[in-house]
Amino acid sequence: MKVYVVDNGGQWTHREWRTLRYLEVEAEIIPNTTSLKEIPDADGMVLSGGAPRIGLSGDLGNCGKYLDNGDCPIIGICAGHQFMARHFGGRCEPAKIPEFGRVEISVTERNGIFKNLPRRMIVWESHNDEVTMIPENFKLLASSGNCKVQAMKHEDKPLYGLQFHPEVEHTEYGAQIFQNFLEECR
Repeated sequence: MKVYVVDNGGQWTHREWRTLRYLEVEAEIIPNTTSLKEIPDADGMVLSGGAPRIGLSGDLGNCGKYLDNGDCPIIGICAGHQFMARHFGGRCEPAKIPEFGRVEISVTERNGIFKNLPRRMIVWESHNDEVTMIPENFKLLASSGNCKVQAMKHEDKPLYGLQFHPEVEHTEYGAQIFQNFLEECR
């Protein structure tokens, strides 16, 4: 299995790659300008976080093309999640209460990436902006007290968005979230 981690300038892109390697997956970090033709063997993709505010209104290279034309499961993390929401017609705005550090989320859908995980868990946050309206054809998977859209999924396609960072050790069950995503990549 080959999973590409798309580098959008996030501070923890290498941790996403390292988590995948820890799970014994062949993973490679690529710039977000890489064309789909250059990665025909992708079994999955991770759209990393990015520089501050890029998820709010910035351009993330070819991420839109990956979402529209990619033929594999994709998970967007932080700015990747925000970009995914905007790309499909959702809305992102400055957070009323930016979250940094430890946050408890409530999982409403325990299938897919949250399969066999508890309904409440501690995750690690680092964001000033957030998804305030999920796109049509997406469903809400998890929320927190200050951020309604902590996780979302497309209703028909294997496209996931996470506001929090599953790749950092402070997120409970982060490796299991990645493992559940990898099951969709098989």
